[in-house]
Amino acid sequence: MFNKSYIPFNGYYSSPFCKWQGSFQNENAIELGAKTARSWLLKKNIDPTIIDYLYFGNTVAQHRIFHGHNWAAAMVVDNEKNLPGLFVHQACSTSATCIYLAALNIEAGIYDTGFALMSDRCSNGPHTIWPNPKGPGGEVISENWNMDNMNFDPNAGLKMVQTGENVAREVSATREEADAMTLRRYEQYLDALKDDRAFQKRYMMPVEIQVNRKKTIVVEADEGITPCTADGLAKLRPVEQGGIHTFGSQTHPADGNCGIIVTTKDKAKELSADKNIEVQIIAYGFARVKKGFMPAAPVPAAQMALDQAGLTMDDIKAIKTHNPFAINDLNLAKMMNIDVMKMNNYGSSLIFGHPQGPTAGRLICELIEELALIGGGYGMFAGCAAGDTGVGMIFKVS
Repeated sequence: MFNKSYIPFNGYYSSPFCKWQGSFQNENAIELGAKTARSWLLKKNIDPTIIDYLYFGNTVAQHRIFHGHNWAAAMVVDNEKNLPGLFVHQACSTSATCIYLAALNIEAGIYDTGFALMSDRCSNGPHTIWPNPKGPGGEVISENWNMDNMNFDPNAGLKMVQTGENVAREVSATREEADAMTLRRYEQYLDALKDDRAFQKRYMMPVEIQVNRKKTIVVEADEGITPCTADGLAKLRPVEQGGIHTFGSQTHPADGNCGIIVTTKDKAKELSADKNIEVQIIAYGFARVKKGFMPAAPVPAAQMALDQAGLTMDDIKAIKTHNPFAINDLNLAKMMNIDVMKMNNYGSSLIFGHPQGPTAGRLICELIEELALIGGGYGMFAGCAAGDTGVGMIFKVS
């Protein structure tokens, strides 16, 4: 359990999430993330040089990734400070782990202010070549970074969607439940678009893209959101024969970035947009479940975080999940006795997409804002990650 780690209210941002091969497709995620973070800090009148350490979360390799963490750190402070960085890759739980690492150092008194910057681009993913001198004729091994890894976990030997179907069978989840919950998630996302996107504008940072020498565009809102209807979802075929998931009830690859300041209580108050609102990091949990059951991992991770905090689900006022498959939320609700229709207000990765590194970060931004709107309390984030792992985090807004 953490006692000294805080996030300034509104001391975080997320870019819009753009569809695969959309507006961010040609941008190096390292540069785009760092430049967006710096623009956001300056817009908030926050001196970037207050940052003592930067965690750079990225899961889809970009050009110059070897230097990516320190390159990003240098761009955030515009070389005004010799800011060190650490590269963090923990698949879909990358954001939560970056926040956790920063909080550990705040608790230990190593420094006062850390910055978690997460940026990924699933579009135009790298194609890697591995030497294979013992193969027939020395033919190389090729790997499509995104496609091959989504479709094959070398430990479980399964596609990610197949791990979802394993969990669905184990808890007897139905296609009808998956479709009904997916429709509810879409309706919740639409709530974030009401009043000219009032909720999203509480934390979302528009991003400027230089298309060519003569053309610049500003991306202000998400791209690639697929409208959902009950009839439309019912007409879709299962991705796996006999399974409950269609292309409607699973997420889609996306591009985007986000940033979160982690600091001391006094510094958080100084930097907060509203001095009367306090955001505390309470606890972190992790888990790995039996191989081939990835969407089940958030449950033990969330329970670990609750246990660390000395809380129960009755204490939790808002829940956000990374839900790449409908079964993620159906399983969490069944195992933890939660109303599945009341989780993920204002949006989730099932609907707005999954750039991987920044996904959990955006969800945590939304969790904090939702807690502020309802008058405070404890909130929980939970999500799965590649390799049958999961993470849970507890936050408190006062």
